[in-house]
Amino acid sequence: MKNILIAAFILCNIATTFSQTDSIAKDPNWKLQGIYGLNGTQSSFVNWNAGGRNNISLLGYISGSANYKKGTTKWDNSLDLALGGIQYIGIGAPKQLQKTDDKIDFSTNYGLKMKNKWYYSILGSFRTQFLDGFAFPNDSVRVSGAMAPGYATLAIGAEYSPNDNFSVFISPLATKMTFVQIHSLADAGAFGVEKAEVDGLGNVITAGKRFRGEFGAYFKMKYNRDLAKNINMKTKLELFSNYMNNPENIDVNADVLFTFKINSWFSASLNWTLIYDDDIDIRDINGNVGPRTQFKSVLGLGVSYTMRNFEVKAKK
Repeated sequence: MKNILIAAFILCNIATTFSQTDSIAKDPNWKLQGIYGLNGTQSSFVNWNAGGRNNISLLGYISGSANYKKGTTKWDNSLDLALGGIQYIGIGAPKQLQKTDDKIDFSTNYGLKMKNKWYYSILGSFRTQFLDGFAFPNDSVRVSGAMAPGYATLAIGAEYSPNDNFSVFISPLATKMTFVQIHSLADAGAFGVEKAEVDGLGNVITAGKRFRGEFGAYFKMKYNRDLAKNINMKTKLELFSNYMNNPENIDVNADVLFTFKINSWFSASLNWTLIYDDDIDIRDINGNVGPRTQFKSVLGLGVSYTMRNFEVKAKK
């Protein structure tokens, strides 16, 4: 519960920061944009013949950007946060919050114009989560946590950016860093790190590595636009190929967020995420272990606030 309160506090403070950008940003070359909201449901059952379990669910999200452009220089920054879960209530209900979404995703890209729509660019990104994840229905086995995994990328390359809605970044020189800061997961070799050495009795001789570095090629595409007056779409596709180990097995991270504005305060959101990483072993329902395509879909309806195409105007 303590971790949940801390994460909620962080989300609320960052949301407040976005809402105050008009007093923070004074430079007319900055373009600020943000969407954040809170969705929730509550269900309770008394003598309900069809069955059911009392529960409360909440989902909070923030999607913001701060982009600078002046002369031959451009600097794009984006931050996506999401935290949601369902808590079952009653006798026999799991004690742990079952997550429905959990994401921290930050990216920054600094570019100097080459010619036309092309830029020399250096890109950095970071991705992890707020809370521990468990192998439900067994709520005593942790399978993930904050910085377990954590991913950081640093890449040098070229970016094609014809307008504010679309960009493609290509890098032949990129590094991908994986962090696993939970000892039990590092010892098990989770998320591609080197696992622990153990003796015949299972005692750990050498602890598992908590860091893994990869060197390879990186590709990122972004496309954001308003599909209609009250419908906004944000998409992202990231690809990474490790030169040193099975370069044909490409890591994929794709994300699509739709926001549907009902009125000034109420909206719906739909988020799809697809991940493939052959360094992550997943056990399927038949007990087979190996790389798998991961897919997540989150649909929410609730309260939201949008700052769309907000720009600070220069005073005359």
